[in-house]
Amino acid sequence: MDIKTVFIAEDEPLAREVLRDAIYAHAGLRLVGEAADGASALAQINQLQPDAVFMDIQMPEMTGLEVLKRLRCAPAIVFTTAYDQYAVTAFELHAVDYLLKPFTRARFDAAVARLLEPAHPAPDVVGAALARAIDRAPGRIERILVRDRGRIFPLSLNEIEYLKADSKYTAIAARGQTFLVRIGISELEAQLDPARFIRIHRSALVNLDFVDSMKADDQSQLLIQMRDGTSLTASREASKVLREMSI
Repeated sequence: MDIKTVFIAEDEPLAREVLRDAIYAHAGLRLVGEAADGASALAQINQLQPDAVFMDIQMPEMTGLEVLKRLRCAPAIVFTTAYDQYAVTAFELHAVDYLLKPFTRARFDAAVARLLEPAHPAPDVVGAALARAIDRAPGRIERILVRDRGRIFPLSLNEIEYLKADSKYTAIAARGQTFLVRIGISELEAQLDPARFIRIHRSALVNLDFVDSMKADDQSQLLIQMRDGTSLTASREASKVLREMSI
């Protein structure tokens, strides 16, 4: 059997562990390295030149797409991500496969079966598609994968009431709970419907479908009362936008 050397580029420890265990269990694969951020992944992949990379798209310091753009070698790529809107990009880049987290062992094995096939696209074809993918604005998403007490499940945007920046994370209020995701609030905002999700100040977005009422304070800033009882204050700029929307 032809053994493929593989590398894991994934910032989430749990996802790395799942991939590591699956790779160790497969006779046709040999793990040669791991990285938890894009910059480390780029340096190690260029040094190790593995046959294939299991690549997360959203990583600190550098995205998976940016890593691919800077590689000096051409490994086969299996994308791993929590966002289904990247599927089109993955196929444009002629990725071997696209694993939507959380994935099953059977789904992983199917990706490996494709990985072990001999034919892969030429680097110049991939490079042209990569340039188009990086230049294209991010698309809209319909759901976000979140964790709760050891479970990972899709959360529909229709359920999200508001989002607040929390250091390197974003706190998502939905279903009477708060879920933390390791994605910046600005990155999320770019993929949300601007007609529904409004940036009320630097660190918060609200879903207008869950706003109970808005009332101006003494500074002419709008106090936003959410249906769950949470009160949020809009900046002057956001208050102006919201007033214009009500006309």
